[in-house]
Amino acid sequence: MKKIAIACDHAGFEYKEIIKKHFGSKYEIQDFGTFSGESVDYPDFVHPSATSVEKGENELGILICGSGNGVQMTANKHQDIRCALCWMPELAELARKHNNANMISLPARFIASELALDIVERFLTTDFEGGRHQNRVDKISYC
Repeated sequence: MKKIAIACDHAGFEYKEIIKKHFGSKYEIQDFGTFSGESVDYPDFVHPSATSVEKGENELGILICGSGNGVQMTANKHQDIRCALCWMPELAELARKHNNANMISLPARFIASELALDIVERFLTTDFEGGRHQNRVDKISYC
């Protein structure tokens, strides 16, 4: 069973719970919080979830905040994370196929929960194509 990290801020809490409920029987989901809709600082939850993906404790990760930007920027500070902001299923598919994204971020305030589930489904079920894309992915890391 594929292991998935999930984390959010207060704006993403409701969607995090919906995603966990929908995918919990198909995947082993490790919840890094937050655990309520009370205002929090998203890096406190994103860093541990991104670290778990970097270390291979979780294969992929899902991050959710109001715009998707803050959690994505935080995750991408990690050397071995490639987090893609996705608001359409096709973006999630291409992020996996062409960029070998290992985390996605969702903008909870700008997409419906049903669309969020479609995006996550596409992300979790799409594989990296490799080939001509591998060379490009290898050039992403700077340090």
